[in-house]
Amino acid sequence: MPKLILSLDGGGIRGAATTQFLSKVEEQLQLNDTTIRDCVDFYAGTSTGSIIALALATTNMKMAEINELYNYDNGQKIFTENKGWFEIDGVNAPKYEGQSKTELLQAKFKAARIDDLPNNKHVLAVTYAIEKRRPMIIKSSKADYQSLYSYQVADASSAAPTYFPTKELEMPPEMDESWLIDGGVIANNPTMCAIAEARRCWKEESISDLRVLSIGTGFMTRKINGPASRGWGALQWMTKGKILDILSDERVVAYQGITLMDQGTYIRVNAKLLEQPGLPNPPDDAMDDVSRTNIKKLKALGDFWFEQYGEAAVQLLLGDYNGPSLDRIDPKTGRPIEHG
Repeated sequence: MPKLILSLDGGGIRGAATTQFLSKVEEQLQLNDTTIRDCVDFYAGTSTGSIIALALATTNMKMAEINELYNYDNGQKIFTENKGWFEIDGVNAPKYEGQSKTELLQAKFKAARIDDLPNNKHVLAVTYAIEKRRPMIIKSSKADYQSLYSYQVADASSAAPTYFPTKELEMPPEMDESWLIDGGVIANNPTMCAIAEARRCWKEESISDLRVLSIGTGFMTRKINGPASRGWGALQWMTKGKILDILSDERVVAYQGITLMDQGTYIRVNAKLLEQPGLPNPPDDAMDDVSRTNIKKLKALGDFWFEQYGEAAVQLLLGDYNGPSLDRIDPKTGRPIEHG
């Protein structure tokens, strides 16, 4: 029986576009007496995408409630500036203090744990264990992780270096403690992690039995000064080159996903964050622009995506999609690129 993967990228406050899009999708599904939770078999998320994925997978929050998490007031709480003495935010200390993010996630997720899913459904969140120097994919299919609180996993997966402090995650007694950072440093787009784990969970299913709805958070278009970069050291690459944004570029994984999957089984929702047909006022590409104006623009980006992908995404979730695989939006036309 076909299995549906919902894969959600990282991107900080730009997750507001993801939740707005999914809220519109949910409204359409409800006309068919169903929900996103009814349709999805496997949830995968990195960073802000892990917050959304874990909320859908392990809590009872409605999609509209998850969308409301990405509002102005919560944005101000999450991105509470670190005001320590002699600290240059993001350079010799995290830009944001992190505790308010932890408290908000705990309040919303409450006692939800990684294994709080219906039978034969799964979730994963991508993190990176810095002491072990390896990716740590926290997943419901592994017994060692099942007792972890969802809010703690979401908090760790979204602990972006230079933005938030590293998170210590207390593991079961038989495992070592882990100091974790944002999974975006190794897989900001968790689609390939999800496909690999789905094949492990459902060995009887072939890759042709998988369907993937992969949602980005927009991607940057700001030019990096090539000639100047020849003389940059670590500080300049962090402040001018935005090295974290380079590391979290999602397009290689998007290419792998659409190439690997069968025709018509993959939809990638994403767009450049620049003016284009249907999007006259694009949002800022910063992951931490939590101004009222930018959050409004991010919600408008989600609406724009729904106009372009909504019908196909709903059909894919319902198992009725017969069109081509869809890739990111072509900024010249404002329409998704078709692969067929």
